[in-house]
Amino acid sequence: MADPRFTPPASPVAAFFDLDKTIIASSSALAFSKPLLSRGLINRRAALKSAYAQLVFSLSGADASKTERMRAEISALCRGWDVKQVRAIVAETLHDVVDPLVYAEAAELIAEHRKKGHDVIVLSATGEEVVSPIAEMLGATHSVGTRMQIVDGRYSGEVDFYCYGENKAVAAKRLAAERGYDLADCAAYTDSSTDIPLLEVVGSPHVVNPDRLLRRLAAERGWPVLAFTHPVPLRTRLVGPALAVGIGVGAVAAGATWYGLAKRRKSKP
Repeated sequence: MADPRFTPPASPVAAFFDLDKTIIASSSALAFSKPLLSRGLINRRAALKSAYAQLVFSLSGADASKTERMRAEISALCRGWDVKQVRAIVAETLHDVVDPLVYAEAAELIAEHRKKGHDVIVLSATGEEVVSPIAEMLGATHSVGTRMQIVDGRYSGEVDFYCYGENKAVAAKRLAAERGYDLADCAAYTDSSTDIPLLEVVGSPHVVNPDRLLRRLAAERGWPVLAFTHPVPLRTRLVGPALAVGIGVGAVAAGATWYGLAKRRKSKP
């Protein structure tokens, strides 16, 4: 007979965080685009070509066809990259490019969740080789990023898992099944309307610096809206060594995109 005084342990709880413009004040891929350009992995012509695709995509919404087009751009851009070379570039520049970008509010919120015993999971369309070390430095429990297929030490151009849109909800459900989360007890934080599927599968959705569509939906559904405005140096808040890891792919095309666009604007009289 069961002891009536025994209270079974509660299910573990997770807080799912988007990375770009939610934890950090920019695109994580954009942050690494300058060293990739300087080392010759991205040329300016490729950057400007992908700039147009990214601009159209961001202005016109993220339906399935546009998402697939951007995935194709990413694959084409990264095909043939030497993985060791990419990892070396990111290992050398990780702290310099990420340190200034972390929102103080996001770092504090992550610390709050960890203090409560919650798992913190970063979900991002950026390549998992970048997402993983950033997540570790932030004190996150786990992360999921885009996975690019590697053949003979080089990116093949095939994407094994694109951690974007609906797939973020897929990743959250998989982790819940593996780790015993009841998603009704979990939280999610994101700035983008493309992450609505993720917000809809958790019990406590939050929007951070939302885009127009997400702000409207949050008002309709009564979701809390958070304003993160104060980036702080990452190294002043983090513990644990950075991993010597690579950038993978994920949203690297977006990084090349906006860097190329910014350079083009800067050169205009």
